Amino acid sequence: MIEEELRRPLVRQLADSDGPRRYWHLGDEDGRAWLFESVEGDGELWAVRQVEVGAGPSGRVARRYWWRHLSDEHGFLTDQPLEIWELTEITQDAFEAVWEAAG
Repeated sequence: MIEEELRRPLVRQLADSDGPRRYWHLGDEDGRAWLFESVEGDGELWAVRQVEVGAGPSGRVARRYWWRHLSDEHGFLTDQPLEIWELTEITQDAFEAVWEAAG
């Protein structure tokens, strides 16, 4: 993973761009889920916001990652282009509802 101080301005530049946004969902058999907001950069789709929803000791836990909060002890904003064939496209409203709930 690229060091945060180098990566932060790159992610912010993508996030602030006027490129079209697409929204994605990925779930696993353990009930965990990842939601992404992506923007195209250099011909690939990059996550500029991400929500991870998983199980914690006291129930469902959601964590948000973006240019202001790239990582913590639990996870990080993906630093690889999204492989959309593994993802399900969702609406912006669906993404925003989970993003706001995780805040």
